Amino acid sequence: MLAQVGIVLIGAVIAGLIGYELFVVVPDSTAELLGILLALGAVGVGIKLAGNAASSLFPGYNVAEVAVEGPITRDGGGGPLPTQPISTPADDIVDQIERADADDNVEALLVRLNTPGGEVVPSDDIRIAAEEFDGPTVAYAQDTCASGGYWIACGCDELWARDMSIVGSIGVIGSRVNASELADKVGVSYEQLTAGEYKDAGTPLKEFEEEEREYLQSLIDDLYGNFVDRVAAGRDLDEETIRETEARIYLGEEALGIGLVDELGTGEDVQDALVDRIEADSVDVKEFEPERGLPARLRGGASAVAYSLGAGVAGVLGEDGEVDIQFR
Repeated sequence: MLAQVGIVLIGAVIAGLIGYELFVVVPDSTAELLGILLALGAVGVGIKLAGNAASSLFPGYNVAEVAVEGPITRDGGGGPLPTQPISTPADDIVDQIERADADDNVEALLVRLNTPGGEVVPSDDIRIAAEEFDGPTVAYAQDTCASGGYWIACGCDELWARDMSIVGSIGVIGSRVNASELADKVGVSYEQLTAGEYKDAGTPLKEFEEEEREYLQSLIDDLYGNFVDRVAAGRDLDEETIRETEARIYLGEEALGIGLVDELGTGEDVQDALVDRIEADSVDVKEFEPERGLPARLRGGASAVAYSLGAGVAGVLGEDGEVDIQFR
């Protein structure tokens, strides 16, 4: 740390001297004011460059933290309902994990989870990235780690939670809006023009036919079976124990009792445990953030306040009016 500060100070002094000579001493007196401003700018640039050099020569971190917050989606959009907040796109989270894995200074990965779940494949992409990280991986359930969030945690070596964290919801729901009666009242009719018997299955302007219901239920059952398999493999639990949870959510202490969580503790406790995992004297955590602009960060921060828990793997009405199955 002292070496880093020293490099920054030396860089600032050198930049200041160069800036003074170039922009204050050399110009005529009429340009002195502008020269001083340019000299100050040179100092700022010098400090920035020196800081970057110091970080490269003396990295101060050995653990990477990646946050999964809000609903999990491919593009970070909040979905068709206004109550669903914008979150970090799943592809960005995968990129963060891969950048951490490629960083020679990073010895362990901490995945901080505060999510009610989200879309199926994006959740699995994040789980795979965590599973492929070359080093110890610890998932930490901050407030809510449900459904797709728990799916991601199953790709990590261990899962920590607070005693009052919301954990679990290992189940699947698919839902749709049935607007057929409303359509009849307002005089809207539905005409089917499709190629393929089940192409319009789940369309809200008509009633479910029994064959359609069985078809969609079979998709839900397949997803649930896959979810159970992932949890059984990742958490070293038998499938019957997982199915007996019946998609309930648990507080951290109860989740620990049935094996859904490995340890209870605060973020500091997790960092203390990571000291042992990487056999170091101490850990210094660096949060890897998505490479996006300030407006996107501001939008994400404001919307994060809006989402509520009450997790569970649930489906919402998709933008095209058909059934959309999600880990929510």
